[in-house]
Amino acid sequence: MKMRKLVAHSLAVAATTVLSPLAVPAISFAAAPEGQAGIPARGEKADADNQAVLDALKTVGQRPYHTLSPAEARLQPSFADGVREVMRKQGRPTAPPPGVTTQDIQIQGAAGMIPARVYRPENVKGPLPTIVYYHGGGWVLATIDTYDASARALAREAQAVVISVEYRKSPEFKFPAQHDDALAAYKWALANAGTYSGDVRKVALAGESAGGNLAIATAIAARDNKLQKPSQILAIYPIAGSDLNTPSYQANANAMPLNRAAMAWFLHHTTRGPADAADPRINLLAANLKGMPPVTLIQASIDPLASEGQALASRLRSAGVTVTSRTYTGVTHEFFGADAVIRKAGEAQRFAGERLRANSR
Repeated sequence: MKMRKLVAHSLAVAATTVLSPLAVPAISFAAAPEGQAGIPARGEKADADNQAVLDALKTVGQRPYHTLSPAEARLQPSFADGVREVMRKQGRPTAPPPGVTTQDIQIQGAAGMIPARVYRPENVKGPLPTIVYYHGGGWVLATIDTYDASARALAREAQAVVISVEYRKSPEFKFPAQHDDALAAYKWALANAGTYSGDVRKVALAGESAGGNLAIATAIAARDNKLQKPSQILAIYPIAGSDLNTPSYQANANAMPLNRAAMAWFLHHTTRGPADAADPRINLLAANLKGMPPVTLIQASIDPLASEGQALASRLRSAGVTVTSRTYTGVTHEFFGADAVIRKAGEAQRFAGERLRANSR
């Protein structure tokens, strides 16, 4: 994994400490059995093309996150590395496809400057709808490089300017640093997207996993702070709660690349205690969701987060929010952005683009 240097390391000692997932505060957790990559505790198997990526990760030596310190985990191969490994085995080039230009910039975060990357579709005149995109990684791992394929896909499929944001990570910066940076990035986009051919009147929020959580939490914060309402939200398998005993957690306790032990590890390193785990910015199911813009939810069937995603869709609808939700079977957490080798990733990316375009008119 190509890892970008963290914004700062004020708690560097914490990053080198291996913490037991059983010690997670305020989280009901039972040890998950070791299992074959991609095969949940009960039943569903990944499609062959998704399984090929999981097998490639095993080949390149990915280790379970919950057995590592954050510093060690950040050096592990990512799902994107698994995709590139499959492409290499197929004799295909691994360079990004043409059609999208990028520009690395620095933007104002909540406590200083943070890296960001602007994606623009080639040969399309602006101003274009703008998407602020938050990457995944459990608020602990990954960078804008790791999720480059997803941001490119959104720029291409939505014909939009995408601003991918690299927020501060835990445990060096505990919750709510990530959420604070996410809100600061949205404020920055409202003021500055026009400089990059973006339409500041049409700014959407999008994210995957922890980033999906940030997208929804940022929309809530925008409402509460009386900021411009996001045009829409795209949340891809978002973290929406801290209950690790939902039906999908039980069914996918030992799934890959995300399982119950890994999620407990992420929450342990991110939160400072029970109050953080229950905070509605993490536990979106406890949040006031009234007044949210239209929400598109994309989920994977082989994913511990599936149940809370379904519950979130229900809560949003009960709050009067327009929700479009689609679950893709036979694929795992992290499949989005992997269209180079996973067919349903391409389907999901095109669907996301359709929804983003429809809600930007």
